[in-house]
Amino acid sequence: MTVAFRPRPSVVRRDSGLYAYERALARRGLTPIAGVDEAGRGACAGPLVVAAVVLRKQIDGLGDSKLLSPAVRERLYERIVEVADVGVVVIPPAEIDARGLHKSNVSGMRRAVARLTCDPEYILTDGFPVPGLPAPSLAVWKGDQVAACVAAASIVAKVTRDRMMVDLDGEFPVYGFAEHKGYVTPGHRRALETHGPCSHHRYSFVTVAREMGENEMGAGVA
Repeated sequence: MTVAFRPRPSVVRRDSGLYAYERALARRGLTPIAGVDEAGRGACAGPLVVAAVVLRKQIDGLGDSKLLSPAVRERLYERIVEVADVGVVVIPPAEIDARGLHKSNVSGMRRAVARLTCDPEYILTDGFPVPGLPAPSLAVWKGDQVAACVAAASIVAKVTRDRMMVDLDGEFPVYGFAEHKGYVTPGHRRALETHGPCSHHRYSFVTVAREMGENEMGAGVA
């Protein structure tokens, strides 16, 4: 049975810097350390992308991917994949609809860790605990803002997903995927009302299900 190690508040403070968790764990001999995060959880279209990252070197400028500009995210992404061990899992909308969002997310985190080339001694996950991981783990609230490896995972997941949504925009231009990346916006709602959902929408999500009820599935964009 895996027992999670939980650093005491006196050892790890949330304002101690982005590498505080890694330093505290390393002092106990728990390295390498993997960080895991996802992108696209709240979107109603496109995949859920989960990334696991083990940092081999310290990278300046890491932070919550949502708070960084696209240009900075792209630059940091290239640096991360150059110097880190990275595992990425892409979960399509059909799998999310079939299994449910949270189950898909948890499974994706396990699979992303399994794709690392090294065996982590400890794993930090963003937001919620993940049972069944191959090493002791800790769920860190807003981990992408306080743990470097989780921040790196958030950047890898978001850049990977954003690139996929831009590609989808070329295939389905009526929805504006390149702009909103599959999240619910007024423009995305209008497109759903006009065209119905496409094959890359998550039919189990209320915004899409509502439009499916008002527009027969066969009237949507194939």
